[in-house]
Amino acid sequence: MRAAALALGWLYAAAIVWLSLTPSPPQLGITHIDKLEHFLAYAVLMFWFAMAYPGTKARLAYGAGWIALGVALEFAQEATGSRSFDLADMAANTLGVLAGAAAARALTRAAGAAGTGTR
Repeated sequence: MRAAALALGWLYAAAIVWLSLTPSPPQLGITHIDKLEHFLAYAVLMFWFAMAYPGTKARLAYGAGWIALGVALEFAQEATGSRSFDLADMAANTLGVLAGAAAARALTRAAGAAGTGTR
């Protein structure tokens, strides 16, 4: 089961890369939600891997990796000629990673407290 969950997480990461670099990504038809899409995509990505790897070192490594991915993809978008570089997208990606990590930490702590009978 764990292998399937990890494979799904990596497939999701690959989808983010593809969506970031394809010349014509699918549109939801809702205007002005680009930054929210970035934030949510990276929050879910970080949350997924933070729950799979609950150790602090692993979470820090994945967080740094996902932030680096978000930065690298912005530069790659500029290089495609069909997409544009945006510092605000980098910020939304980074904030998403931080939110995903915080949510995973909070859930892990709450589960631990529930298991010990303390809160």
